[in-house]
Amino acid sequence: MDSVFGAATVYIALLLLFRISGKRTVGDISTFDFVLLLIISESVQQAMVGRDQSMTHGLLLVTTLIGLDVALSLWRRRKGGLARWLESPPLVVVENGRPLAERMWKTRVDESDILAAARERQGLERMDQIKYAVVESSGKISIIPWERQ
Repeated sequence: MDSVFGAATVYIALLLLFRISGKRTVGDISTFDFVLLLIISESVQQAMVGRDQSMTHGLLLVTTLIGLDVALSLWRRRKGGLARWLESPPLVVVENGRPLAERMWKTRVDESDILAAARERQGLERMDQIKYAVVESSGKISIIPWERQ
């Protein structure tokens, strides 16, 4: 039973840490983020497994983690406030071509991230060509250009 509590504790702790670290962690995984994720998984493995290296114990941990994830997703559907806290709603970070610095800081994106998304998705080169830029719940940046006439 200690394994189940250990797995649940690690799951909740990682969920909180990733939520605090911002959307970019989930949305745009860089090489550094990927390596960090691997290091985290190796670090918490010992906390969950302890000295028991049995196959049964490993399967119990995996089942616990997947079960928690499924339960949380079902709970999120029923409780709107929980979904907003876990995923946070989309946030406008550029409005009428003007960056909203406080919102950009909150979502941990900068102008270069927004311009990169504008070039990739819309072929835009300058901030004044962007009507809205929105950091979605997934961490992706959606660009809405000014309508061309």
